[in-house]
Amino acid sequence: MEKLYCGMPLLLLVLLLASIDGSTQLQSSQSQTLLRLQQLLYYPKVLNSWNNYTDFCNSEPSPSLTVVCYEDSVTQLHIIGDNGTHMLPKSFSINSFVTTLVKLPDVKVLTFVSLGLWGWLPQKINRLSSLEILNVSSNFLFGPIPHELSSLATLQTLILDENMFSGELPDWIDSLPSLAVLSLRKNVLNGSLPSSLSSLSGLRVLALANNRFNGALPDLSHLTNLQVLDLEGNSFGPLFPRLSNKLVTLILSKNKFRSAVSAEEVSSLYQLQHLDLSYNTFVGPFPTSLMSLPAITYLNISHNKLTGRLSANLSCNSQLMFVDMSSNLLTGSLPTCLKPSSGTSRDVVYASNCLATTNEDQRPVSFCSNEALAVGILPQRRNKVSKVGIALGVTASILGVLLLAGALFVVLRRLNAKKTVTKSSPRLIRENASMGYTSKLLSDARYISQTMKLGGLGLPAYRTFSLEELEYATNNFESSAFMGEGSQGQIYRGRLKDGSFVAIRCLKMKKSCSTQNLMHHIELIAKLRHRHLVSVLGHCFECYLDDSTVSRMFFVFEYVPNGELRTWISDGHMGRLLTWEQRISVAIGVAKGIQFLHTGIVPGVYDNNLKMTDILLDNNLAAKLSSYNLPLLVEGLGKVGQVGSRSGPKGTPSIKDEDKIDIYDFGVILLELIVGRPLRAKSQVDVLKEQLQASISADDGARRSMVDPTVHRACSDQSLKTMMEICVRCLLKDPLERPSIEDVLWNLQFASQVQEGWLQNSNPSSNLGSPSPAASSLPPPSRLHVTTLESPRDSGCEEHER
Repeated sequence: MEKLYCGMPLLLLVLLLASIDGSTQLQSSQSQTLLRLQQLLYYPKVLNSWNNYTDFCNSEPSPSLTVVCYEDSVTQLHIIGDNGTHMLPKSFSINSFVTTLVKLPDVKVLTFVSLGLWGWLPQKINRLSSLEILNVSSNFLFGPIPHELSSLATLQTLILDENMFSGELPDWIDSLPSLAVLSLRKNVLNGSLPSSLSSLSGLRVLALANNRFNGALPDLSHLTNLQVLDLEGNSFGPLFPRLSNKLVTLILSKNKFRSAVSAEEVSSLYQLQHLDLSYNTFVGPFPTSLMSLPAITYLNISHNKLTGRLSANLSCNSQLMFVDMSSNLLTGSLPTCLKPSSGTSRDVVYASNCLATTNEDQRPVSFCSNEALAVGILPQRRNKVSKVGIALGVTASILGVLLLAGALFVVLRRLNAKKTVTKSSPRLIRENASMGYTSKLLSDARYISQTMKLGGLGLPAYRTFSLEELEYATNNFESSAFMGEGSQGQIYRGRLKDGSFVAIRCLKMKKSCSTQNLMHHIELIAKLRHRHLVSVLGHCFECYLDDSTVSRMFFVFEYVPNGELRTWISDGHMGRLLTWEQRISVAIGVAKGIQFLHTGIVPGVYDNNLKMTDILLDNNLAAKLSSYNLPLLVEGLGKVGQVGSRSGPKGTPSIKDEDKIDIYDFGVILLELIVGRPLRAKSQVDVLKEQLQASISADDGARRSMVDPTVHRACSDQSLKTMMEICVRCLLKDPLERPSIEDVLWNLQFASQVQEGWLQNSNPSSNLGSPSPAASSLPPPSRLHVTTLESPRDSGCEEHER
């Protein structure tokens, strides 16, 4: 009896467990909600597997699609599309999408990445009161970050990367007490950071890279749990920020920091592994203690104004694998621990300093001293002035004047002699590929932004060519290889030994420049590589024998076989003209090329004097900009057309104006794409712009009467109207009223999506001008204009012939 009594609870437990279904059954209302979301989305294709019989809670998770349930409710939903996803069609409504989404009241984690979502994030997002993680990165969401997010008290992670959110980081951010991850990379947010940010004591990751933020940083030392701080590509500064000592990753590159790097501040970062301070103007002594931080593995201080005398006996952390100290004002000896002979596999770059080494290009010590004095970062003696001091100063001045007069006499005689020698028999040195800067230095990823590396896929590495290679490619520059001559030198067509065709531009130098003075221009030129630019593949110097100054420069460009865009639009190309879809694609390509010139490199390249004849088409009919503001190929280095200081000389346009000059030129190109005939005078442009503007508010027939007759019957009215609207905005007289390049791109991509939906839902040959369902809703709201901040650029060399 005892055994039976003792065994009964176990038996009852077994029966109870057996009565429970082994799988979670989702509420039917939530199943219908998921099926409704499937109807609203187009991507990814794995959504096509959902139907009325799908067991959502027990379906196999995948990298693209995962549903997690607890009891009978959805708690996690992850939908991830392809990286190259386009915007969803115009029929998509972000409002309907969120309205459907809030019918999942218990959802805690939402991931919607690369789905093509577009529109303002609706206010009703705050109805997801249980939400802890929201990730909507890599979409086309725009407008300000909605205030209603502040009511999500349980929100721990907010990721809005790679969208088009604008405005300032809201002051209510401290209303999210549980926030641990805030990532807003690659948007168009601006303004300074609110002081309320310092109240988020639980924040672990703060990533604001590649926006338009500016100004001084708030005190971040109160963020005692902060481990990752990424502020790359903004305009923060000038003071080094106050930080938490628990940081593991600190990225301040490509900003406007100028103060000294606080040795005391950085020495307390005992957990710091990754530090990037590159491309600022930090001054003062380089804190060598950075190299021996207990956890440091990556250190980049390149392209600043840091000073200091290094010594061989400085110590390095054994885990330090990457160091870039290039382009500073450092003197002394390279520390032994950074040399290859130290037995480690460290990657070390230290060019363009004043170090006592011959392994990488170095400047004379006097250069670093003079530069340091010029920016006011070397201490100067402040002795009391005495009579003896005054007397010595006067004596030294007199001697200086006498010496200067003698030096001028010698220089003038030498110049006259040099002219005589040059005229009679110029003696030249041909730079071999092994001379000067190595191709590794110029193509090294540390000099190239991630945007540039992605944009330049498929291009060979930038390198130095020998003159013998160019002579072989052009058969000694024979006349049959000559393609023409313009303001930027003579151009030859060539074929390299590997069989690839190139275009070679020869530039004669007007005044003497050494290779060393030209190399900082070469560093920028090496970065100008993008799928929508006719990119430079390399260079070659030809030098005088007597003083090694450069007499001629050669730039080797990729060869673009399908010629000028105009011949595919209005001049005819063997009976082949671009379709409407191809014209939109070409316009998007040109806009992406301009965007790269403005924002893909530091400093940006503006005022590029773009013309229709500068747009070439490659084998795939992709657009490439063949003429842009290339350093050393423009008249008057450092003048209008290159980036200067924001408060430049009188009459010099600011970067905001220069940005909008390119927008106007793009508008002219877009106008010719629409009307299909060459525009060779500004008066033509003005007249057509007025006609275009009038037709926008007219009927469909009026709009189509403006379009190239070869394509006007094969374009949707909404696509055409969008193209016309953005074209007119680009051509506005007031530069401040013109759209940003990001705004232009968004509208072009929208026009492309509308056209694609129209082709899929209608037959243009029989239903001319009737819009598809995708074109039946309201047009998208305009995005806010964005201006790009500018960076200083020095010319570093005298004028040259063009």
